[in-house]
Amino acid sequence: MRLHTTFHTARLGATEFKVIRPARTPARAVLLDDTWHLNGWFDQEAARITAGLWALAATSPRSLVHLPIRANAAGGPDAGTRRPLDLVLLHHSLQFAPSRWKELRGRLGPGRPRTVDLPGPGPGAEPGASDLHHRENRDRFRQDIHSETLFMTGSARTFRETAGLFANLARTGPGQVFNHRGRHYCRSLYCHPCDRDLHLEYCEEWPRP
Repeated sequence: MRLHTTFHTARLGATEFKVIRPARTPARAVLLDDTWHLNGWFDQEAARITAGLWALAATSPRSLVHLPIRANAAGGPDAGTRRPLDLVLLHHSLQFAPSRWKELRGRLGPGRPRTVDLPGPGPGAEPGASDLHHRENRDRFRQDIHSETLFMTGSARTFRETAGLFANLARTGPGQVFNHRGRHYCRSLYCHPCDRDLHLEYCEEWPRP
């Protein structure tokens, strides 16, 4: 798939960091900090873009991939008292401290546009076919929440294999919702036992702005 992005750089002390964002933030993507799970709602375009960002994180171990969507909560599914979050994806080898994110985020400029070509998941790839959710597998995501942002830290393998969850949401969600009115279509992303799983739901009907 072809993904339009902006590349940003900023320094913290002697270290320069690269941050990648989508060129256009999807308006219909919401991530909420809930009690038992982290809940996300995406329409088809947002799920497609997020799948691309997940795949990009697999090939960009020296970058932070940032999806700035917390402002979308005002026009999305009812958040209630749940806290809206941005999303940052990063490779564990980067060893970036999430507690420094607010400072880094404040130093980012407008960025440079760049189009990247990414391999998409095969049409037969089904989320959950991987053994990432097995109790014995230690190659799982770890989470942190700082500065209204969910950090998902993992390996190239975890990002590559779970990108298919969002691709599946974009590919299958519209038909499932159309053919089964009153039912929802969702997928789950399993994380470290000490963290919360992500419940990802396709959402077609959004409140009018």
